[in-house]
Amino acid sequence: MGSDKNVEYRLELARGFLNEAEQDYSLKRWRSCVSDSILVIEHTGLAVLMLFGVSPLTHKPGKHLSQLISEGTVANDVAALIEQILPELETFDSHEKMLAKYGDELSYTLPWELFGEEQGGLAIEAARKCMRLSQDMAGLLH
Repeated sequence: MGSDKNVEYRLELARGFLNEAEQDYSLKRWRSCVSDSILVIEHTGLAVLMLFGVSPLTHKPGKHLSQLISEGTVANDVAALIEQILPELETFDSHEKMLAKYGDELSYTLPWELFGEEQGGLAIEAARKCMRLSQDMAGLLH
């Protein structure tokens, strides 16, 4: 299993970004809310990977988590929790992260024009879910 200190560090990063996303949501800063939520999702995915000793040097933790499940290397209860996180990792992947940072360069749409209340709400709900599930997994495995 992964180093407790490394996992806890990733979860603390996720908690910090979730706090910022909550503030952004309350202030109706939708782009910032989405961006911070994406970082929560990414860091929780990396924390879960690290629980299994997998290197955190990836921006696609969902790919590696799917592989762990398909290999049958995780217990059924943990696999069920991972399967709940996978859709969020796929939805809020590096493409969404790039849109939040740079906008849609092909259509010259700025990031602040791409994200509204609906996108902010979906992103923060996904971030909350990933935070909760990753903490549950850390509790099961440590």
